[in-house]
Amino acid sequence: MTSRQELDDILRQIEAANIAYHQHDAPLISDADYDSLRRQAEDLLAAHPQWRADAAPLAQIGATAAAGFAQASHRIPMLSLDNAFEPADFDDFCASIRRFLGLADQAILSFVAEPKIDGLSISLTYENRQFIRAATRGDGMVGEDVTRNMLTLADLPRVLPDDAPEMIEIRGEVYMTKADFLALNDNAARVFANPRNAAAGSLRQLDANITAKRKLSLFAYALGDSSRPVAANHWDYLNLLKSWKFPVNPLSRLIEGSDQAASFQADIALRRAGLDYDIDGVVYKINDLSWQARLGFKGRSPRWAIAWKFPAERAVTRLLDIEIQVGRTGALTPRARLAPVNVGGVLVQHATLHNEDEIARKDIRIGDMVELQRAGDVIPQIIRSLADQRAAELPVFSFPDHCPVCGSQAPRDPGEVVRRCTGGLICDAQLVERLIHFCSRGAFDIEGMGEKSVREFYDAHLVRSPADIFRLRDHEEAIAGREGWGALSARKLIAAIEARRSIGLARFIFALGIRRVGEANGKLLARHYGSYAQWRMSMQQAREIGSDARLELGSISGIGPAIAEDVTNFFAEPHNLHTLDELESVLTIEPDSGARVNSPLSGKTIVFTGGMETLSRPEAKARAEALGAKVTESVSKKTDYVVVGSDAGSKAVKAAELGLTILSEAEFRTLAGL
Repeated sequence: MTSRQELDDILRQIEAANIAYHQHDAPLISDADYDSLRRQAEDLLAAHPQWRADAAPLAQIGATAAAGFAQASHRIPMLSLDNAFEPADFDDFCASIRRFLGLADQAILSFVAEPKIDGLSISLTYENRQFIRAATRGDGMVGEDVTRNMLTLADLPRVLPDDAPEMIEIRGEVYMTKADFLALNDNAARVFANPRNAAAGSLRQLDANITAKRKLSLFAYALGDSSRPVAANHWDYLNLLKSWKFPVNPLSRLIEGSDQAASFQADIALRRAGLDYDIDGVVYKINDLSWQARLGFKGRSPRWAIAWKFPAERAVTRLLDIEIQVGRTGALTPRARLAPVNVGGVLVQHATLHNEDEIARKDIRIGDMVELQRAGDVIPQIIRSLADQRAAELPVFSFPDHCPVCGSQAPRDPGEVVRRCTGGLICDAQLVERLIHFCSRGAFDIEGMGEKSVREFYDAHLVRSPADIFRLRDHEEAIAGREGWGALSARKLIAAIEARRSIGLARFIFALGIRRVGEANGKLLARHYGSYAQWRMSMQQAREIGSDARLELGSISGIGPAIAEDVTNFFAEPHNLHTLDELESVLTIEPDSGARVNSPLSGKTIVFTGGMETLSRPEAKARAEALGAKVTESVSKKTDYVVVGSDAGSKAVKAAELGLTILSEAEFRTLAGL
């Protein structure tokens, strides 16, 4: 469990870590750190699912392509993987697959287990069996074209045999062996921190001649798009890649069930140190490719694969102070300031303390020796205090009941673990955090408007509202004269801002920082309402409890009453409406540009009710959404189809009363192409 503000802090750091890792090849924290905060965030969200909507950075994949490289779009997104850290996590993963596919609880699942290489993901495209393009993962949708650099790898097949498809994307990992890494650092002007950084930095050189001088290796392990099927299961696909002369990790194994997975995990952990390349866990993929297709994706990751990470590293140091931070929603979050300590090669000076309940539960006091671990997202977490090492009695920490920034009261609402500043728009901390969020990657993604710049311009009274960001062009000369800037950097900043004057509706909604409306729910709202004008009009109408607009909002699958209340509360605040008016005057807000699938279900609003015989309810919904449909939870006159299963109940009755089109499960399967 963590406070709302801690979640905001974690997500902000994840975003910064993504950019540093994927775009600049200069990680801010280790992989163990990154995995650790992801896990903390997921633990928080499991206890407080109402916060899921604000957890947009958890759904982010990689980072945008860096300047200097041509962009290359992926035909099929290159997604990240969810993580497991212990057998119970893997068991939960297996249970989720069985539920989704409607399998028996004890059904044995077949997996391919592959060591998780710590390198740079790559997608290799072949047309007419000739290698034509290599692209990094980038943000999952668009990566960097590194074709010339990949051609320097001896491991890369240039031509595929006659049995290969006309077009195929083969995916894998570019890495550097430990031996080649040590040799590079012995002779390089720039010393790399680890083999992963060295591999990424070498492949992403603007000069391919530099890449050619560095020894890079390749493992192939995944299928992207293909003009025709190439195998029935993933194990056969790996063997096919071998026959095509692609290097495939020889440690990969075909296994069945959780027990074999745990045994393989333990074996690889023992062999890890002796390998000539870095790994940080094992990836487990459902072997049956037809099952992979049925399972599909959720957010940032596939449902059919998981990365089981190795345990986090721990260390002991002294807690010097407990600082209280204030986030954009007013949540007060405690952060530990620590005597610097090295944990797994990273110098740690701060750690999360979750919330006041956790501080009390763990009896953490300023001056304590504390044990911490790095095993998730971005910032380490304190596991426990070493109370037996106290030289004297230390005072119990008293959590403040007033905002440390503006002095406003910070009450704790019943059922909440977080105290929240009531200062709202008079609280500088909240205003600044909202502006930082507005410029962040999942929102307007303005290069040069990071946390440091936003705070600087806020303090200088150049930016006090989101619309002020788009008025900075009137202050370009003043910015150029500020310390650390200059004419060129100011010009680049203004150009980056001007490039964002046109934005898609989903990003715009997310950028507003509405509580519980994260990136995923921003997309849901944009997709449902289509245009900004329709969304704004509908949200203002939805302020009236019981209105058709309010019922429609609450019926959107994934929104629900709590999120609907937060959205309508946003539109009830006159200052927010003024902010929207200002933004409308300086921006072009593009209609939802979601996938326009050419299918009988595209653009249709569907409600599922009753039990499905051949599909689980989640699979049916996922299939409908993949075909461009809008899935809602309640029946209204705007519903196009009601899919009725066994024991359908009141929704089927209402559909009949409204004269709506009712489909059987078989009819739905026909429309869905199943």
